[in-house]
Amino acid sequence: MTGEDEVNTVLAGRYCNSLLEYARFRTREVKIGDLPLGGDNPIRIQSMTTTNTMDTLATVEQTIRMVDAGCEYVRITAPSIKEAQNLEAIKKELARRGYRVPLIADIHFTPNAAEIAARIVEKVRVNPGNFADKKRFETIEYTPQAYQAELERIRKRFEPLVRICKEYGTAMRIGTNHGSLSDRIMSWYGDTPRGMVESAMEFIRICADMDYHELVISMKASNPQVMVQAYRLLVETMVAEGMNYPLHLGVTEAGDGEDGRIKSAVGIGTLLEDGLGDTIRVSLTEEPELEIPVARQLAERYTGRKIGAAPRSFIAGDLSFPAGFDPYQYNKRASAELNTFIGGAQVPRVVLDISADHLKSPAVLDAAGYRYSPLLDKYHMGEQSVDFAYLGSRLPSFTMPGNLKQLYDYPTWLKLADKRNCHPLYTLKEYTAAGSQRDVTLNLVRVTLQDSDTEIFGELRADPTLVFVLEVAESARHGMAEQRAFFFKLMEAGLDIPVIIRRSYSPEDDSLSRFQLYAATDAGALLVDGLGDGLWLDAPGFSREEIVSTAFGILQATRSRISRTEYISCPSCGRTLFDLQETTQLIRSRTSHLKGIKIGIMGCIVNGPGEMADADYGYVGTGPGKITLYRGKEVVRRNVNTEDAVDELIELIREDGNWIEVQENKM
Repeated sequence: MTGEDEVNTVLAGRYCNSLLEYARFRTREVKIGDLPLGGDNPIRIQSMTTTNTMDTLATVEQTIRMVDAGCEYVRITAPSIKEAQNLEAIKKELARRGYRVPLIADIHFTPNAAEIAARIVEKVRVNPGNFADKKRFETIEYTPQAYQAELERIRKRFEPLVRICKEYGTAMRIGTNHGSLSDRIMSWYGDTPRGMVESAMEFIRICADMDYHELVISMKASNPQVMVQAYRLLVETMVAEGMNYPLHLGVTEAGDGEDGRIKSAVGIGTLLEDGLGDTIRVSLTEEPELEIPVARQLAERYTGRKIGAAPRSFIAGDLSFPAGFDPYQYNKRASAELNTFIGGAQVPRVVLDISADHLKSPAVLDAAGYRYSPLLDKYHMGEQSVDFAYLGSRLPSFTMPGNLKQLYDYPTWLKLADKRNCHPLYTLKEYTAAGSQRDVTLNLVRVTLQDSDTEIFGELRADPTLVFVLEVAESARHGMAEQRAFFFKLMEAGLDIPVIIRRSYSPEDDSLSRFQLYAATDAGALLVDGLGDGLWLDAPGFSREEIVSTAFGILQATRSRISRTEYISCPSCGRTLFDLQETTQLIRSRTSHLKGIKIGIMGCIVNGPGEMADADYGYVGTGPGKITLYRGKEVVRRNVNTEDAVDELIELIREDGNWIEVQENKM
């Protein structure tokens, strides 16, 4: 594709080509060195160095490790003119070693540095919130005239960079961050996805006016919900203005380990499922070369994915959303609350399959979050204790916990002498035939989208005990879209039956990382839109602990059920003023028991109070050996010595009454 390519003028899904089947959104092609982006090109993988940009050899060595791991674009921070100038030395040394990877200069507050870098590297990244705008966390009232005057000032400061990029054939990413919206944008649009989009569009329109189109756009946030909504709104806004620039996807400050991977997949995967995204960066607080396999696993799932046939029936047309669904604003689907346990205002429930286990000892429930104490003859629950255990046709030889609901296949359930806390799982045919033999409290029925087209489904009547377990047909080519279609059909029909999302992963999904990424994509894409009253993951080959942790991690990342501390930690770069990986692990080791608390850990002030977005507390590097602590976006302690900073952070949490002492589990 070229700059003359036709723009998608009609989006059947309003923000994507289709809500029913996979179809990649067609963007214009942008040339970045010898590696074009967008159009029909594959989803490109990129990452960012963490070395000091002035350390040429260290930066080159790390870049080579990244490229050897599969990184296609390498971003390097250039916080000032001297770092921008040193990009030339880095580029020459890479070429001398036989590496021609396109380099991207990351610019924040220094337009002069961007203008130098644009003459050297293949692409520059600018953040509209702080490139030529102001961010002082001040509430300023802007009249329309004052707002326009600021836009004119920004245009004059931005135009020289655009002219240089045109002259040198340099591409540009206009990258909005949720946490660094300018005071001007905040005053008119607030801390919203619309504000993020408008922040970028102001710069995009300047480029378009100057006939410069080598643009890539991003809408990053540490909250996957906000990130997803902003990208959707961006696409709809661009298309309305005749634009189709490529999209760079990423969840910023995702963290590390399992949490960082799941959080990234919820945001990035949700958009990839709808065909959005031309390049991705997974921002982990780990070595950058470790980000690459994760990004590849996300992207490769869509390589060669074919457009599937649309489900036989759906809502009336693909152009409208059902009442109560807004892709740009979170609304939980209205469902009935059954037995004060599932649906309605209750948190999504977690189901664990233990039907293949030997049910002879309470130890089998350790993975489910229930630890039995023989001494006290009681179970201890954790923050990640599942709500349902599926036993199939097997019966336990021990007493189950009183607050763990048991699910049995309907024929087995019928034969139980004691049905207290036990509930049946039916096929649709079994449920309709059961009549008066159904459970009086909860009846769970397995269904797929295809079942919703059957005569039996149409005969369902309102049942205050009914819960759907929504599965995906074996032939499904786009399971998330199928399950979303089922939710939309329920909403169109006005049915408020609670729904548990069930997804199964085959033994071929042989890495834990791949399972976590796929599950976070498939279930997260629904939960991030408020669709789902429960989650059931099946994954033969993985331990029960891994399955349970993944399920709760997805609920945490979608903000639908909080069961652990959340860490908003940046992935480090050349601006970082302390060892982020070591510090993150230290803070995690001392605060991981603080359920629901969000702690931002930022390497420098660029990724400081704004980038922490909705963190409750912030730990930000502000100088060599110095840390500033935040309560929300308010500075509360400045220039704390690094060796004292974690203790000071804990003391701050304690002062606010949010500290909980670690309870030793005496069993």
